[in-house]
Amino acid sequence: MSVASVDERSVDWASKNYLVVDDFVGIRQLLRESLRNLGAKNIDQASSGGEAMGMLAKVRYDVVLCDFNLGEGKNGQQVLEEARIRNLLLPSSVWLMVSAEKSVESVMGAAEHQPDAYLIKPITEGMLLTRLNRVWHKKQVFRAIDQAYAEKDYLRAAKLCDEQIEANKVHETELLRMKAALMLKSGEPEKAREAYERVLKEREYQWARAGLAKIRMANGEHEQARQIFQGVIAENRNYIDAYDQMALAHQHMGQPEAACDVLERAARLSPNSVQRQRRLGEVSLKLGNIGVAEKAFRKCISIGEYSVTKTVDAYFGLARVCGQKNETKEALLLLAAARRDFPDEDIELRAKITEGLVYHESGDFRRARKAGDELEEMLNADPARPDTATCIELATLLFAVGVKDAPAELLCYVIRNNHDNILLLDEVQRIFDKARLGDEGELLIRKSRKEATDMMNQGVLLWKTGKLPEAVAWMRDARAALPNNLRILFNAAQILISHMQAHGYDADLSAEATGVLLHVDKIQPGQQRFAQLMEQLAALTPAPPDHAADEAAQD
Repeated sequence: MSVASVDERSVDWASKNYLVVDDFVGIRQLLRESLRNLGAKNIDQASSGGEAMGMLAKVRYDVVLCDFNLGEGKNGQQVLEEARIRNLLLPSSVWLMVSAEKSVESVMGAAEHQPDAYLIKPITEGMLLTRLNRVWHKKQVFRAIDQAYAEKDYLRAAKLCDEQIEANKVHETELLRMKAALMLKSGEPEKAREAYERVLKEREYQWARAGLAKIRMANGEHEQARQIFQGVIAENRNYIDAYDQMALAHQHMGQPEAACDVLERAARLSPNSVQRQRRLGEVSLKLGNIGVAEKAFRKCISIGEYSVTKTVDAYFGLARVCGQKNETKEALLLLAAARRDFPDEDIELRAKITEGLVYHESGDFRRARKAGDELEEMLNADPARPDTATCIELATLLFAVGVKDAPAELLCYVIRNNHDNILLLDEVQRIFDKARLGDEGELLIRKSRKEATDMMNQGVLLWKTGKLPEAVAWMRDARAALPNNLRILFNAAQILISHMQAHGYDADLSAEATGVLLHVDKIQPGQQRFAQLMEQLAALTPAPPDHAADEAAQD
């Protein structure tokens, strides 16, 4: 019997755990009584976002009724956001956002973080029961799929979608939507296309049309993708993801002004996204559009204050804006706040870089040079290098204060780790040009790309000629030298897997390959080879012993 065919009255609401979150005690009592009338017994209450997070960390709730506006501190959107990011909800958990808030800005903001339903007060008991039943049964259909997704086993999740499509025709469209997204993550764009086109044969869904545009993006057809996203927006001006994706298409085509314009439009429609405001601020800052950058970074800091997605990038970005406005005092206060709120070594390095850039952009060249000297000493003392964005900022500062060799070495490191990223290569060349080292930079870029390619090709050659132990050792050295080169990382994982396919499972090699792939997924999520290699790795892993079966056999 399919999940969808289960009679709604069969849901045992009495056995579920409930959390009601509202800052007004009267509303909490009303919602609690409504749940009790449905048979609920285990009902917890929270009066604030912070209290709700504490309870979510201790108990895995089956149903959460959460108000959007919760007074001082986290709002309902931010509670949901953090609960999902921290995996505090079961795949089957139901989250209903209950609020009197009707503004498009607030509703759209919450919808981006996917509550299972958004209910506008006042709600009746019958309305609540109907919505709970509908969402609960849908969650049972997606339960195993969501679990596989959370485990990053995208191909298994896609197979589960196929199984549920056969059993639950009522949810076929949503299952096809999930399957298409999983196929994109798994590096199977043609299968994703089939799913989207199957949906579009039945009805014109804008998300399916946007999905086809994402496939175009993945294939490098950025202008064709942009046109499709533009068409989606023409049909539905509130389809926010289409704006974000269209801005990305413009960036891939080297059109930052157009990307900025699209992000501004999206931010006006849905201003409560930390990530969107950060992107708008960064693009605007690079363009020298200080007014837009300042507004975006300030908004990012404001809406991120109580959010798990709060980002130090907004503090550094706004400090740069203040430096260019010759408001050094506020810039230094922002850097102090960044150090206080985000205390770790990487933040200290970035804060020192931003401090130097602020001094330079505000005309205090003596202090800028002092910061540059301190950073050069740090580079010489530690062979490890920071992430790509930090390397570029550091190189920009060091060139600006008159240092030549250290920033050139940093940019060569960036190229070796990103040797096939054309947009980044162009950005690095512009930095060399600005430092009046254009010709030298061009030669260094060419040399660095060749070094990365040669290093990778040697490992592949050893692999293809059957010298697997030597290939494994070579790729370990390559990873040590270029820890963020995606192609080297993927090839290293592939060679480790091939070694086990040829010589048998090895727990240490399996752990090493898993670590490599998780590192890839951390630095650049959603890469196509990730799911394929994770599936190959899972196929090699022995199944855990079935102790229950052994005990039954003994009996």
